[in-house]
Amino acid sequence: MAEQMNRDVEMKYVMGKKIGEGTYADVHKAHLRDDPNYLVAVKRFKRDEMKTRDGINVDTVREIKYTTELRHSNIVVLYDIFAERDQRLCGNLEELIKDTDGISYGIADTKAWMGMLLRGVYFCHRNFVLHRDIKPGNLLLNADGNLKLADFGLARSFAGPEQVMTHVSITLWYRPPEMLYGATHYSGAVDIWSCGMVFAELLLRRPFAPANIAEDEFQGGELKQLDVLNTALGSATEEVWPGVSKLPLYHEPQPHYPIRDRRSFRGIFKNGDDVGVDLLRQMLTYDPRKRPTAQGCLEDSWWSTEPRPTEAASLPRKKNIDEKAMGDALANPGKVEPQVDEKFRGVARKLDFGAPK
Repeated sequence: MAEQMNRDVEMKYVMGKKIGEGTYADVHKAHLRDDPNYLVAVKRFKRDEMKTRDGINVDTVREIKYTTELRHSNIVVLYDIFAERDQRLCGNLEELIKDTDGISYGIADTKAWMGMLLRGVYFCHRNFVLHRDIKPGNLLLNADGNLKLADFGLARSFAGPEQVMTHVSITLWYRPPEMLYGATHYSGAVDIWSCGMVFAELLLRRPFAPANIAEDEFQGGELKQLDVLNTALGSATEEVWPGVSKLPLYHEPQPHYPIRDRRSFRGIFKNGDDVGVDLLRQMLTYDPRKRPTAQGCLEDSWWSTEPRPTEAASLPRKKNIDEKAMGDALANPGKVEPQVDEKFRGVARKLDFGAPK
């Protein structure tokens, strides 16, 4: 009976070309046998990598667990055991941000994407789940314009006071300062920092504070990232973040820069509006206790100011999707890699705030 059920599930899909390959899995483009227009991503884990000494790879278990349990319009859906990742494969936010020649967007569009992201994060936190790898490449956009929070390979349930968590999680450019300083007890504030970095990237059309890390360089990356944050935001000291010096990897920032005030911060994000940039500044507060929660972000006055968020169906989207790039991203769940900023060098900003939404 089990074998028949497995065959029934497998026969639901018609496999297409491989669009991604990773250490643990390959990703194929496919469609429902009964509806050729219903596109899906089928993720097939490699047999040799499925088994470890303790059974299935822990990142695979996490991804299956959380995408099965968390059902929300802004979180990817896992329908069947071989990991259907999204209703209609279309693209991700990273591709859209980088397409400065083909895509223009404004504040209303940014507000729509951030609203969908924060609603997905709020749902995760309400169910006591930390995502721990929010970045544009893990935010999928389907054909209807909806944003889906994907890749739960590094997610985990909230830990109690006696439980420690790894500080080596979240891709470096989007990792919050408390984790860079070695904190092993943290809250949903880590995801809010990452959301703030995505917000900043949407406004700048480039990563906000990228440390220049070589592809094969893993040691010392945290120090370089902290130096970049020190320059971009000011220095994390006891004065602005009481208790920071007690974190395991804390070191006194050198040189010492004052924390950017509202005016200085606003000057970085000239393409944003005042209310939105104020919210962004709160999300990128060094002290995690002072960052707003996901609910607090969603209750901010930014959402009720003009322009209103663009309807999902009217949001800009890429016409030619880089399926290979997205497939490779889906094939490597929870893989935290150093980011190299050379590929962003020379990228021009292209924002159009003139058209009403």
